[in-house]
Amino acid sequence: MSASSGMSRRRRALVAVLGTLGLAAAAATAVTLPANASAPTPPSGWTQVFLDDFNGAAGTGVNTSNWQYSTGTSYPGGPANWGTGEVETMTSSTRNVSLDGSGNLRITPVRDSAGNWTSGRIETVRTDFQPPSGGTLRVEARLQMPNVTGTAAEGYWPAFWMLGAPYRGNYQNWPGVGELDIMENVQGLDKVWATMHCGTNPGGPCNETTGIGNSTACPGTTCQSGFHTYTMEWDRSVSPEAIRFSVDGVTYHTVTASQVDATTWANATHHGFFVILNVAMGGAFPDALGGGLDSATESGHPMVVDYVQVLQAAGGGSGTTSPPTGSRDAYSTIQAESYDGQSGVSTETTTDTGGGQDIGYLANGDWALYQGVTFGSTAATQFRARVASGAASGISGLVEVRLDSPTSTPVGSFAVASTGGWQTWTTVPANIGSVTGTHDVYLTFSSGQPADFVNVNWFTFGH
Repeated sequence: MSASSGMSRRRRALVAVLGTLGLAAAAATAVTLPANASAPTPPSGWTQVFLDDFNGAAGTGVNTSNWQYSTGTSYPGGPANWGTGEVETMTSSTRNVSLDGSGNLRITPVRDSAGNWTSGRIETVRTDFQPPSGGTLRVEARLQMPNVTGTAAEGYWPAFWMLGAPYRGNYQNWPGVGELDIMENVQGLDKVWATMHCGTNPGGPCNETTGIGNSTACPGTTCQSGFHTYTMEWDRSVSPEAIRFSVDGVTYHTVTASQVDATTWANATHHGFFVILNVAMGGAFPDALGGGLDSATESGHPMVVDYVQVLQAAGGGSGTTSPPTGSRDAYSTIQAESYDGQSGVSTETTTDTGGGQDIGYLANGDWALYQGVTFGSTAATQFRARVASGAASGISGLVEVRLDSPTSTPVGSFAVASTGGWQTWTTVPANIGSVTGTHDVYLTFSSGQPADFVNVNWFTFGH
């Protein structure tokens, strides 16, 4: 949930917010737990540094030793409407923020008879959440998004996220101080978005105000109809440093320090963070995905939070989760939007056969990372990709395959120019140097000019 407003544009309308869309590389079956499940015991190697299980009498407010209320329509002296264009007034009233007596927190947006909305936004008192040197931080919540869909959900914007500590009291230094969106949802869609915001706005190394993001459907039950566990792991035990986002244990988005320059990363991460839970109504994100509040929007659907837990693991790798290895078959179709990391990449709905999404707005210097691609002992010598281009006459570029680094020598490539439209798809084959074993695969995009030149829907390898 961006702390500042504004919409960056690249090639076509709606780039700014739609740029965070994506699909997961994997799916899992969620384990159904009761709504009032206790927070899990920290696994071996992990230490609990914060927990609120939201146990308390029904109709009472949150524990103010853990949380503080943010009220009104902005921080003091900060951007209006919380910097996002949302329209509700945040309150500390138990009508909007209260415990349910069954171990859950309920943040409930309410519309009064005059059509005005109120809702709730709470933030941890602590602002020191960050991994120890060489260690890992895990921030997790088990929650159910507001159980409302369709036109009744228009304008709903629940979120579980973090802001860099330097923002508190300043309110003018976003996005440079960093923002980590662990769970965002709009319009009652069965999707969870995860995003890192950093750098400068608009544009900059983190493509603001879009940020570096991805999304996926919730495993098992929909995001709205069931509880799911949303997790961020910030890992300083690996190089480059990585921030991973998952739902019910399925990692669907990773941001690494190598995706931005060292100064941008340091400004965004070399400090503590605080945690935020809120339900906004209206604003730029829902507006861009089908329209905001209107008379059909239903009042009174809460985000229900079972627990918020923060763990840390010491350096030396104890308790950390390693990046995936050997998790992709080189000879199966790899959906381009299932990347594990990216630079300059956005996603969008495709009209290609089979539907889904493609990665687009690809230009010189952009890349997408696919971790743990297994080629086996029989060498792959071929590469095929499904591409489309609506580039103007004279604009073209290369789609390249690189192994283990976005700057390694390409093992193969092919050139692409206009195919007749950004959704006019063709499959292009290419030869590559012999590849065996397991590698991180980078698709890189190279051109002699800055204009976007290609979209990619999927790719695969062959013998």
